Amino acid sequence: MSSTYLSLHYHLVFGMKNRIASIDPSWRTRLHEYIGGTVRGLGGFPEVIGGVADHVHLLLALKSTHCLADVVRELKKASSEWVHDEIGDRTFRWQDGYAAFTVSATVRVAVRKYICNQEEHHRFKSFREEFVEFLEKAGIQYDQRYLD
Repeated sequence: MSSTYLSLHYHLVFGMKNRIASIDPSWRTRLHEYIGGTVRGLGGFPEVIGGVADHVHLLLALKSTHCLADVVRELKKASSEWVHDEIGDRTFRWQDGYAAFTVSATVRVAVRKYICNQEEHHRFKSFREEFVEFLEKAGIQYDQRYLD
């Protein structure tokens, strides 16, 4: 084959340190736009970014040369610095970890819709409940001590 064809899509989820609801609705959209710009700056392709006061979801495509851990580290670092500088909240911190799930072409539309409807979804379900469902659906073993 003389060319390379990829479909490397990820659903990323990461939350605020200590689950503090720090992402204010007045600047949430700007934060999501900044994160999307950072993804583009790293050579990735943000499809949708959403979330609520204590966490974000991203659906993005990466190249084969990307290291997922490096991308997430840079997204969290750059967005924290943006909040510190632009919003003036020097206490803003992401949690140390994150979750990443691969997304096939057949479910990308559903994942995109899910991410766009975070406000509605979290009226009925906490971040922790949602996160445990994702982990269990993906068959990922986890330690309860590290969920909060």
